[in-house]
Amino acid sequence: MIKILHPIAGAAALLTILTFWLSTAAVELFAGPAAVTAVKTAIPWGFLLLIPALMAAGLSGMRLGAGRRGKLVDRKHRRMPFIAANGLLILVPSALFLSARAQAGLFDATFYAVQALELIAGAANIVLLGLNMRDGLRMTAGRRRAVPA
Repeated sequence: MIKILHPIAGAAALLTILTFWLSTAAVELFAGPAAVTAVKTAIPWGFLLLIPALMAAGLSGMRLGAGRRGKLVDRKHRRMPFIAANGLLILVPSALFLSARAQAGLFDATFYAVQALELIAGAANIVLLGLNMRDGLRMTAGRRRAVPA
């Protein structure tokens, strides 16, 4: 069960963050304040999917990696504190702040500074989660090939 849960939860988390990032970039570049407000208001609601997905991926990954050693496991393990800290200390507070500012119609320099920080931190998490997914796929490549069709 954990071998099924882990990749599904990890993919759901990565796709959710990617959706947040792409939606934000698209409305900032191509839409007006109403669309920006809609996206910034919707993103915190997306935490209802994102946070359980990240927790499930993290906990199942710890269970799957328990007792395992190797370069790929070590890399994945080293990335996770950065992913978690980035999310908890930068991305979640930024999203809540931007949502409140957008709903109040405050699109000022502070809004755009925090928006830039959020896009950079979000891109970092997308890259780190993508690297974890790549390494996870490499770790299971032998098992996937060994399954008879």
